[in-house]
Amino acid sequence: MSFSLNQPQRAAVRQTDLPLMVLAGAGSGKTGVITHKIAWLLEDLAVPARNVFAVTFTNKAAREMKERVGKIANKDLTKGLTVSTFHSLGMQILRAEIEAAGLHKGFSIFDGSDCEMTIKEIIRSSGEEDNDLADRIYHQISNWKNQLISPEYASQISNTDTTFQIAARVYPAYNRQLRACNAVDLNDLISLPVFLLSSNPNILEKWQNRVRHMLVDEYQDTNNAQYEMVRLLVGKHLGLTVVGDDDQSIYAWRGANPENLNQLQSDYPNMQLVKLEQNYRSMGRILEVANHLISNNPRPFEKALWSELGFGDPINVLVAENETREAEKVVAAIMQHYFKHQSHYSDYAILYRGNHQSRIFEEKLREMRIPYHISGGISFFERSEIKDLMAYLRILVNDKDDNAFMRAINSPRRGFGAGGLEKLGLFAGEQKSALLVSARHQNASSILSSRQYAPLSSFVNQLESWQEAASGQSAYQTLQKIIDDIGFRTWIDSNSKSVEQSDARWRNVEELLDWMHRLGKNSESIEEVVNKMSLMDILSHDDEDEDADRVSLMTMHAAKGLEFPAVFIVGVEEELLPHRNSIQQGTLEEERRLFYVGITRARHELSLSFARKRSRFGEIIDCTPSRFFDELPDQHLRWDNVEKPSDADKQSVARAHLAAMRSALSS
Repeated sequence: MSFSLNQPQRAAVRQTDLPLMVLAGAGSGKTGVITHKIAWLLEDLAVPARNVFAVTFTNKAAREMKERVGKIANKDLTKGLTVSTFHSLGMQILRAEIEAAGLHKGFSIFDGSDCEMTIKEIIRSSGEEDNDLADRIYHQISNWKNQLISPEYASQISNTDTTFQIAARVYPAYNRQLRACNAVDLNDLISLPVFLLSSNPNILEKWQNRVRHMLVDEYQDTNNAQYEMVRLLVGKHLGLTVVGDDDQSIYAWRGANPENLNQLQSDYPNMQLVKLEQNYRSMGRILEVANHLISNNPRPFEKALWSELGFGDPINVLVAENETREAEKVVAAIMQHYFKHQSHYSDYAILYRGNHQSRIFEEKLREMRIPYHISGGISFFERSEIKDLMAYLRILVNDKDDNAFMRAINSPRRGFGAGGLEKLGLFAGEQKSALLVSARHQNASSILSSRQYAPLSSFVNQLESWQEAASGQSAYQTLQKIIDDIGFRTWIDSNSKSVEQSDARWRNVEELLDWMHRLGKNSESIEEVVNKMSLMDILSHDDEDEDADRVSLMTMHAAKGLEFPAVFIVGVEEELLPHRNSIQQGTLEEERRLFYVGITRARHELSLSFARKRSRFGEIIDCTPSRFFDELPDQHLRWDNVEKPSDADKQSVARAHLAAMRSALSS
């Protein structure tokens, strides 16, 4: 195969006989290294594709990686190659070892709302009225699972925190309820395979013989359970390549452990190290500022990004009297640059520390009729009409999925209300069975009134008819029949506030059907389609139209992995960046890494802004510029201390109003 790689990248690709750590700085071409290495293994070393596993964190990253491998490697050689997320790999293991895992065919994957609903049911009897308790308990249990802490061990940990103590009591009951529903949560997709591999030598040997080469992207973001999964699967083989950047570790709040990069050197003493420091994204001045900032963190691996793209303009610092003026300045700067360079709105990104900061920027962008998109909004699968239909499919493949049953039977409403559901729930508890199983019981009619039993019986019969028809149909055909039989379009119309909202919701249904039709072309069973789409539900927030010409608004966390020609980082103030919680908790190093990630999203131009005053909880407070300004080299900053609109600002606003008027007249 041919290479268009630099020398360190080439060395990383060709190192296959010893474990390898690739320290890949921002914009240094790490995905190219992984994809070329996969092609090298398949083509030049003739490793069978079924023995090569590449793992990353998002569906989007896995999809892009697989597409790039397909472009540089012989397609015939890629058949059987696994390129997936950690959770998809865990699901693959659980489905292959389903009996040993204590699950049954068609198990459900509960999302966060399902899990919290389960926890609420468990704690209801305790009389707790705290609405946030279930969320806090779920977060604690998730942390335990990420750390591979069992319910038995959690109960022995000494901690005086009330939530911690309640969570330790709920944890075993929560796991039992999941198994009773033949379900797993997202964390189980990692922790269960780890427990399975570590406790069953035969299964471990089988998978270690299968996994001869494993390539792991974004290794600094792995938690303890993911680290252990990789260690177990790689085993005694030396075919491990991890790619990561300790300077971009920004997910400790959700369990990521940047120390995993250090731990690798202990577990694999013969591990080789390659540094990728040439940046192909940003101008030299942006990189010099980023290097200067991150050098204030203790770093086990020293590296300095450099670029051949030229030095670039100074970093603009916009100073505003308040948050409204800050937004006006940023939008004016975008408009000025847009008209001057005849660029695209998609060239611009506004990055902030917290989602609450977006509102004022949305307002000013709308005033100027500038199209924009906020990343991190409600995902496709979180929409109520999609969750309703997915509930029907879930209950068809898993009759123990109580959460799916409760959602499906009331979407649309059938006259089986809370009273009937409560009686059925008590009966199911006595029978120690799931709601649907209990609804089929011969004594179900005796515990319900005739008015309650009639709609329940009708629903159960309908489920059975769909189940029977599904055996000879695709998942797409089954869902289409369900939609027709329940009159789902009419249900949407009657539960929408306007015709426009109804049409928008129906378009979502059509998109779901279209998506399912495409999935069905691979001859996957309804169970496989449901599992795949359930994972998309939980993990995918990245399927928006990326080609649309609009300004991007997002948190710096959400911006990781992205790049834009011009980036505005706003609210660079004490208690925003760094965040006040981080200041109190002494976690400034991660805040500095987050700022570093934001800076390195910029390709050509970078602007930073802050307000001198800001409204908080109804009060006007004085703001202090972020301490991080003291860690940026002054010679690379161009400060704007002018509080009145400049002539350029005024011209930009005038042009924007003119463009808005033209747009309004032409619409």
